[in-house]
Amino acid sequence: MSIVRTKICGITRAEDAQVAIDHGAHALGFVFAPSSPRALTRDQAEVLVRSLPPFVSKVGLFVDASREEVLDVAARVGLDTVQLHGDENPETCAVVQQVVPVVKAFRVQGPETVVRMQSYRGCVAGFLLDAYVPGRHGGTGTRFDWVRAVEAKVLGVPIILAGGLDSVNVAEAIQVVRPFAVDVSSGVESAPGHKDPRKLREFLVAVSAAQG
Repeated sequence: MSIVRTKICGITRAEDAQVAIDHGAHALGFVFAPSSPRALTRDQAEVLVRSLPPFVSKVGLFVDASREEVLDVAARVGLDTVQLHGDENPETCAVVQQVVPVVKAFRVQGPETVVRMQSYRGCVAGFLLDAYVPGRHGGTGTRFDWVRAVEAKVLGVPIILAGGLDSVNVAEAIQVVRPFAVDVSSGVESAPGHKDPRKLREFLVAVSAAQG
């Protein structure tokens, strides 16, 4: 089995980023959705990103932001990938993807979600699957039926698994889905936007152990 990568999302503090990096996280996520309790301004994100060592992937999360805003923030902050969590259509994803890799997020409700994902093939670099919670676009700590993630793999696009993951269930998630990556936010927090060092370490150790 190929290496399952790990992204720690909702980073708001340099000390949290450092703990994640020290214990093997491949990517860090920064939220640019103003409604989120983990939201950062562009200036705050720039400061955080400047503090990071090389070879750590920087991912920006947006919800229904304009193409211009996404590309401006990506360029100014130095994002390696953008995650689009709203109702962005395939055309928008394709335009942004010409400049910076796009991960399109889907909140899974049932088999119809996988059907909807088909129209984004060729427009994005990856799919992130999260739980559906009305009025929320992520970071809910809610798990969905992983069968849908397994079904989505037939689309031939890398799958990033999110939604209710923590150190207790992430090994099972990896064994069942065998995703390209796992993504965690609330499952390693003491409060929204504040990562718990112990939970971070335990999660990253669990991911590593699940891969032998």
